[in-house]
Amino acid sequence: MPKIFEYFGFVFFFYSNEHEPIHVHVTKNGQEIVFEIILQNGALCKIVRRHSNKACPMDEKDAAIAESFVSAYYKKIVEKWVNFFIYKKRIRSTKITKKL
Repeated sequence: MPKIFEYFGFVFFFYSNEHEPIHVHVTKNGQEIVFEIILQNGALCKIVRRHSNKACPMDEKDAAIAESFVSAYYKKIVEKWVNFFIYKKRIRSTKITKKL
């Protein structure tokens, strides 16, 4: 389960047996949400929220913060996804200490 980002109590990660579409799991305080990153010609088309079946749903306020993060960092998330799942490279977690 590669952790890719930490952001003020949020943990962004992939499960090691992931599938397309590109998506990232986010947890905070035992709650989880998933964001699918939909690209069109390499550009962000939309971000789709969905609940995880592995934990309690994330409350709306935290989900909105997490979605803002995904929107701001989607290029890095996609880069880490490709490096891990396509190129089988190790990826490092990044701790973000600057608020959006």
